[in-house]
Amino acid sequence: MGVDMTNPLTSRTKDFFPSPTVSLSLAGIFRGANATPAPSEDVERGNDGSGGGVGGGRREETVEISSENSGHMRSRSDDDFEGEADPDDDDGDDKNKKKKRKKYHRHTAAQIKEMEALFKESPHPDEKQRQLLSKQLGLAPRQVKFWFQNRRTQIKAIQERHESSLLKGEIDKLREENKSLRETINRACCPNCGGSTTSRDSNLTAEERQLRIENVKLKAEVQKLRAALEKQPPGATTSCSARNDQENRSSLDFYTGIFGLEKSRIMEIVNQATEELKKMATAKEPLWIRSVETGREILNYDEYIKEFGVENSSSGSPKRSIEASRDTGAAFVDLPRLIQSFMDVIQWKELFPCLISKAATVYVICNGEGPNRNGAAQLMFAEMQMMTPLVSTREVYFVRYCKQLTAEQWAIVDVSIDKVEDNIDASLAKCRKRPSGCIIEDKSNGHCKVIWVEHLECQKSTVHTMYRTVVNGGLAFGARHWVATLQLQCERLVFFMATNVPTKDSSGVSTLAGRKSVMKLAQRMTWGFCRAIAGSSYHTWNKIPSKTGEDIRVSSRKNLNDPGEPLGVILCAVSSVWLPVTAHTLFDFLRDEARKNEWDIMSNGAPVQSIANLAKGKDRGNAVTIQTMRSKENSVWVLQDSCTNAYESMVVYAPVDITGMKSAITGCDSSNIAVLPSGFSILPDGLESRPLLITSRQEEKGTEGGSLLTIAFQVLTNTSPAAKLSMEFVESVSTLISCTLQNIKTSLQCDDS
Repeated sequence: MGVDMTNPLTSRTKDFFPSPTVSLSLAGIFRGANATPAPSEDVERGNDGSGGGVGGGRREETVEISSENSGHMRSRSDDDFEGEADPDDDDGDDKNKKKKRKKYHRHTAAQIKEMEALFKESPHPDEKQRQLLSKQLGLAPRQVKFWFQNRRTQIKAIQERHESSLLKGEIDKLREENKSLRETINRACCPNCGGSTTSRDSNLTAEERQLRIENVKLKAEVQKLRAALEKQPPGATTSCSARNDQENRSSLDFYTGIFGLEKSRIMEIVNQATEELKKMATAKEPLWIRSVETGREILNYDEYIKEFGVENSSSGSPKRSIEASRDTGAAFVDLPRLIQSFMDVIQWKELFPCLISKAATVYVICNGEGPNRNGAAQLMFAEMQMMTPLVSTREVYFVRYCKQLTAEQWAIVDVSIDKVEDNIDASLAKCRKRPSGCIIEDKSNGHCKVIWVEHLECQKSTVHTMYRTVVNGGLAFGARHWVATLQLQCERLVFFMATNVPTKDSSGVSTLAGRKSVMKLAQRMTWGFCRAIAGSSYHTWNKIPSKTGEDIRVSSRKNLNDPGEPLGVILCAVSSVWLPVTAHTLFDFLRDEARKNEWDIMSNGAPVQSIANLAKGKDRGNAVTIQTMRSKENSVWVLQDSCTNAYESMVVYAPVDITGMKSAITGCDSSNIAVLPSGFSILPDGLESRPLLITSRQEEKGTEGGSLLTIAFQVLTNTSPAAKLSMEFVESVSTLISCTLQNIKTSLQCDDS
């Protein structure tokens, strides 16, 4: 909802881009890294010299190269030899003495295509996969094995040559700088006598001494790069851990700039952005004008240009749009903890699971001082999403700056910097952050006042008609959405840690440990739901025909080793519709267990009873419930997590193992309980009406807007990750969505008829 993008279903990330130069060429892998290599307990070692798992000793990274560019791969087996001698020939004796020549087998285009398809999913296929593929292609298992070994070797060789050339370029550059410094020192002379000053250090000027110090550092950097190249064994990649990489490139970046821009210039830009954010957060009219119709604040863009001297980019670039919004709210969290959540990329992503699908710290520019990291600056990447595949994600690079303003006030500033982001990935569909962020003020009773300003400049793109008002109106990625999500997550944390929750708000779970265990499981379930249904580049969505006319899209993935979900092939089907009912009415209907049998086909009309109810917010709609559906055959337990705030609402549920759920209620660890969530995301349609006139006519009182409902079902289609998706499951899930939507419309009396 740093970067390890190889497994999109884990919530942990790590720093990416191994080096400042390699990252510039390979940054595109980050956005397309949705292929997960299949792990194997018994990974073969071939000509590529690579190993998997613990035995490999290091991680193997690959890049996608089609066989059309690399030529046909050749493989051979031990029995593919052809003798050149014929014993009946006149010169039989001489012919029989000739060595047999090897016969090479050239694979067909169809065979290569099938093997490459499997290679993208699993560069290290296990024995079972190789056997199955060899039968399909009519090849010997050894031929398939050798093809995969050769393919890995070829990709590694290409990647190694590319990275080596980049490192050699850096070495050449450092040599030139070293040479220039040497010449500067050799040409230096004493201002009094005109004699050379290189004979004795005591005669050096302060500038010359500084040049010598820098020269020594450059020499050390050259030696590091040379040693890195010499240590690489044949066929090995040049990837290394983020920590070692940070040490190796720190001095290089200090002298050559951070992705094309000097550190001093970056700090100057973020300080200017801080001043702009302070004015944007505190200014009133005429910079911000409150809308009479909606009550939201609107930026007076002409006044903004006059105030900050910013060029009107929309006039020169008609394909770009500006979105500006401001909102204020109280968050029940300590200031140090909130600042830490913003500066730690993992915690930041977990704080906004419905808004952020990917996040990474690209480079730490400055670590800051003290426990709250005053003055810290870091280059970050984020992919922002909506809870529907109908709206494309927004990818943005920006520098995040943490600054203490007063004893009680801190600023978290986000700003995109042209030269830096262009050097990282110039092909990125740009979404840039003008000075944005929040001013956090520490208040009493353990809560903070947050003033959030979101100022985006985006390339104009086609938006689905249903979501055009929400997106173009700045609601989808605006300040109101960020503040509402922050408040919801902070409330959840308060109720999670509370020891004095009233009995009416905490029934069915007797211990504090049990309460925490169940709420952790519900939170993990909701995070998984947010990751599954959005338009993130993690997923490939395909539109399928529907008999009843709904726009249904499906995506499949393979879970190989995550214990939090069932292992095997998982199908996710999503549909978004507009309904002529308010978002609040729709949310109350879907979360009510007494009415669940009206729309839930899986219940077969059986009544639903609540076993436990755990509040996680001031609103009664924010709760975790454990429900049971009793039928004639068996009993099914369902875990449900309902969330609502000023912007959106969600109802997420999943059937759970009864034994595992009972152990979680008693306080046992719930991290290994597998859940496959389905559910609903609910948004107001954005068509906020004018204030109603005072009238006694009932029909004029019901002019509130409608709702945008996204419904998603996830189904385990096969417990074997190597299995292929069956169209029967696709049709079944499509029918399930259509019937569920029809039941909802019928119950709320808003069907087409």
